[in-house]
Amino acid sequence: MSTDHSAAADGHHDSLVSHQFNDAAQQKEAATLGMWAFLITEILFFGGLILAYTIFRNKFPMAWVAGGNELSWQWGAANTAILIISSLTMALAVHYAQLSQKKKLVWFLLATLFFGSCFLGVKYIEYSEKFEHHLVPGSFEYHGEYAGQVNPKQIEMFFFLYFAMTGVHAAHMIVGAGILVVWLIPAARRGAFSSEYYAPIEMFGLYWHFVDIVWIFLYPLLYLIGRHLGQ
Repeated sequence: MSTDHSAAADGHHDSLVSHQFNDAAQQKEAATLGMWAFLITEILFFGGLILAYTIFRNKFPMAWVAGGNELSWQWGAANTAILIISSLTMALAVHYAQLSQKKKLVWFLLATLFFGSCFLGVKYIEYSEKFEHHLVPGSFEYHGEYAGQVNPKQIEMFFFLYFAMTGVHAAHMIVGAGILVVWLIPAARRGAFSSEYYAPIEMFGLYWHFVDIVWIFLYPLLYLIGRHLGQ
């Protein structure tokens, strides 16, 4: 009995600390380590896609020019700006969580969700255009500027990697938006986060910034470099 009271006195049963941790500091350290381990696996995953892109780009340079010219760099630039702004709103959400300012935290989480949704909306427009023009692997047709000059199968490879890279990235955005809607925003409205407990907001911020950084690499690779390669 005395042991139980001693543990309670040590703060081990703090409602903000899970039972497997000694204190809040250890819990946050474990969460940070886990998130970085997850992000390292994500770097390896996207790194493999970028490596495949690089290999085939060097193998089929003119096909990459043909494919790159079918993409709208303007839409890509718009999405880049949107994600940069969303990173700012996410950073501010973490900041206000640390200051226990619930209203500002909720507003900046909502702003992050809004910009994430805008990004996905632009991707929907882009994907719709590709389906409309049959620039989709499996039902691929190419009638662009380089028709008759480049093997369409090689251009199809460009679009396979385009959809693989941007599609997986968009899936990460959808997951992030889902976490905001289902968990973080409702919890923030209830006042679950404060200067004493904001680790979930901070860990989600790391995830969101990582997804934004991945796009910073994808945009020039797909929308800018490809359209000028070999010219």
